[in-house]
Amino acid sequence: MDFLINNWIYIPAFIVVITVLVFVHEYGHYKVARLCGVKVDAFAIGFGPELWGRYDKNGCRWKVCAVPFGGYVKFHGDVGVASDAAGDIDEMSEEEKKTSFHHKSLLQRSAVVFAGPAANFIFAIVAMAILYMALGQAQTPPVAGEVQPNSAAAEAGIEVGDRVISVNGAAVDSFEELRRTVLVGLNEPLDVKIDRDGRIIDLAITPHIVEEVDADGNIQRIGRLGIVSTGREFVRHGPISALTSAVDQTWFITTATLKGVGQMISGARDTKELSGPLGILKMSGDAAKRGEDIVDNALSLFNFMIFVSISLGLINLFPIPMLDGGHLVFYAYEAVRGKPPSAKAMEFSFRIGLSLVLMLMVFATWNDVNKPWVKDFFTGLFS
Repeated sequence: MDFLINNWIYIPAFIVVITVLVFVHEYGHYKVARLCGVKVDAFAIGFGPELWGRYDKNGCRWKVCAVPFGGYVKFHGDVGVASDAAGDIDEMSEEEKKTSFHHKSLLQRSAVVFAGPAANFIFAIVAMAILYMALGQAQTPPVAGEVQPNSAAAEAGIEVGDRVISVNGAAVDSFEELRRTVLVGLNEPLDVKIDRDGRIIDLAITPHIVEEVDADGNIQRIGRLGIVSTGREFVRHGPISALTSAVDQTWFITTATLKGVGQMISGARDTKELSGPLGILKMSGDAAKRGEDIVDNALSLFNFMIFVSISLGLINLFPIPMLDGGHLVFYAYEAVRGKPPSAKAMEFSFRIGLSLVLMLMVFATWNDVNKPWVKDFFTGLFS
């Protein structure tokens, strides 16, 4: 019973994260579709049996369904929830064709599809900007408070008190920026510029690769310089600098994620680091318990939601049939060839895409199942 009392937040936190971000994503599709004159038949959060629903003045059925792991927008002319064209769309009346998604121009269809991932990125940027203006951006000065013996930093000649001002030509304003660059780069050589008592010194540093075990028992290979920095400050931003910092942070998370995927494909990073739905559930609950009070917990969960929103937007842009990126690839083909791919080619591609997505989900879920925290969770649940 104590276990349930201490961990009840995990499932509600997960449902909140998924529901909010799916709504943001699908609302992006919905809003741009309406701006392009497309009739929307249904806007659903979740799948399966409808729990609640209502029609709006435009005839769209807004509904919440029983399985809260996704959602969809069904456009006029779609045969299902994956925006496949109905077989009778050519038999529509001229009035119906005016509001059919599949009769819109190539540019309009592309805009509607791209709007979903774009909404996730916009949500993340706006949310971060608001936090940076209201609470400030937490950061640690990029100053070496301690240099660990036999570390990459010690080997390169970094001394206590040195301030890192740039890495590979990019300015560094905080220790967090420096750490993120090193973490995802593994053992990539770095050209580091430091300020030592007013003297600018150029150093070449190759981070050491170390293996860390996180709180969930996952083994991660990361790059490490061996610098310890102390001190923490919250820098409040005005509207422009908050927006700029939020865009920079979003860009970094996006590029770091792509870099991590590339490292998994090349074998430089272990694919066991990939997490699925169970991993997101665990991280959602952890985020909701991280603070000292309910406000801190809510802010922690909100910050996690921002990160997942960026990941969701990025994943949906991957050029895989069934995802938004796959649809955009088909539209690019149509733009070049002057006609869409054949129905047979589309069907074959969607089957491949569905298989790839399902295999990835199974693989990621298998990774989650084999992590120590899963055993601990279910042991605690039934003990």
